[in-house]
Amino acid sequence: MRHPKANEKDGFLFLGNHLALDFLNTRPVRNGKTTELLPDFKVLLRWFQAAGLLSPLDLARFQKKWGNSVRARRTVKAVRELREKLRKQVVAWERGEVVQVSTVRQLNKLMAQYPMRNKLESERNRSTIERWFELRQPEDLYAPLAYSAAMLFAEADRRRIRKCAQCVGHFQDTSKKGTRRWCSMRLCGNRLKVAAYAARQRWEAS
Repeated sequence: MRHPKANEKDGFLFLGNHLALDFLNTRPVRNGKTTELLPDFKVLLRWFQAAGLLSPLDLARFQKKWGNSVRARRTVKAVRELREKLRKQVVAWERGEVVQVSTVRQLNKLMAQYPMRNKLESERNRSTIERWFELRQPEDLYAPLAYSAAMLFAEADRRRIRKCAQCVGHFQDTSKKGTRRWCSMRLCGNRLKVAAYAARQRWEAS
């Protein structure tokens, strides 16, 4: 299970340093308005490809098989509902609250029904274990979402999981000092710095 490092790919934001947080960031605020980046099944599959979870071949095959089905539409709705439940849980968790029992049960149920699997990869003199999931039905898309959310709560340092000081984006601060405040310097950091500079200029001119 590979994960992109760029801030943006195919119109999606990847700045959370964690798949679960990048999943939350598929409903950002742009130009003062909340924007749904996962409006339908085709776009949901594109996000999975951009996240390094699906190959172009898998995307095309799965879109052809399921793209216009009621089951696919139902899955998109349920995935968005899961995202919003996880968002509330992550915000509460960042404040120091415990993970709710209902969240634990839901993630455990999803991981049991749609598990991530292991495979051994060998390249030159190095071998690694890669996580993957079997894609046969739309609901199998839950696998990496539930797994990454569970890993976030189980292994991440809560003090390093934050909401951007400027927008609704969430991120894991992997900087050495641990002082990151913004989802991205390009998106929000520079905006705040420009606003602060303009405010100082107005104050000095008054």
